Amino acid sequence: MIKLLLFDIDGTLVLTGGAGGRAMARAARDLFSMADAVGSISMAGRTDAWIVSQMCEAQRFDYSTELLERFREKYVSHLRTEIHAPGPRKGVLPGVRPLLEALAARSDVHVALLTGNFEEGARIKLAHFDLWQFFGGGAFGDVSHNRNLLLDVAMRRVRESGGPTVDPAEVLIIGDTPLDVAVAVTGGARSLGVATGDYSAEELMASGADVVLNDLSQLNAALSALGLAK
Repeated sequence: MIKLLLFDIDGTLVLTGGAGGRAMARAARDLFSMADAVGSISMAGRTDAWIVSQMCEAQRFDYSTELLERFREKYVSHLRTEIHAPGPRKGVLPGVRPLLEALAARSDVHVALLTGNFEEGARIKLAHFDLWQFFGGGAFGDVSHNRNLLLDVAMRRVRESGGPTVDPAEVLIIGDTPLDVAVAVTGGARSLGVATGDYSAEELMASGADVVLNDLSQLNAALSALGLAK
């Protein structure tokens, strides 16, 4: 039986030093002439499509798929520049690369993404840190406002791209926010919470995570948490 592992990106695999937020702000200024469109919008664990809809609501713009596409083009263009700028806590998070390398050597797992990032934004971020090659597709935040819908999308896209056909019970979601955990709880999957983002291990456990680690720095512990013998 092949297990499907679905990873979040920001706060789970990497920290971009604020590149995503800066690119969002620049795109909003370009498209809406907003000085502070991001404002107090909480972005952790949200889909990019939802974030754009909240910008529109706050500034009383009419949200549409055409507007979302225009925003995405602006955002991706700015992210390609911002990802190279220095920032606080920027880099691959502890243990991530050794874990992905270990998983890539196994035949009993398939590794993909479940992230709120626009797909091209996800590619830019992970390619910058030389991690994109570890992932076989997945689900992204290009359209959906509800992150909980992305589990079915991820399983379907993995299957359609030649990956395994799995039931939700054979899926494990790895993320750093309660919203990552909620995807698993809602969809019948399991979850591993990693306290490398804005939430503590206690908060992730309280949200319903099946297993919680402070980080992925200990390979054996990470593999055990994923239900995989070394």
